[in-house]
Amino acid sequence: MYVSDKQLAARFGVSKPCIWRWTREYADFPKPYKLSPGCTRWKVSEIEAWEKSREVA
Repeated sequence: MYVSDKQLAARFGVSKPCIWRWTREYADFPKPYKLSPGCTRWKVSEIEAWEKSREVA
């Protein structure tokens, strides 16, 4: 399952530009997948794994 930048922003309580900044600035933040022109998404499983790694740290 995949989520959009809008869905990720809502999940974390941040803006869409913040999601894209995290993608650029944090090496451990999951990279998005370009599914088609104008359709970029993140895998939910990778986002959940990233969240768990942050809880441990």
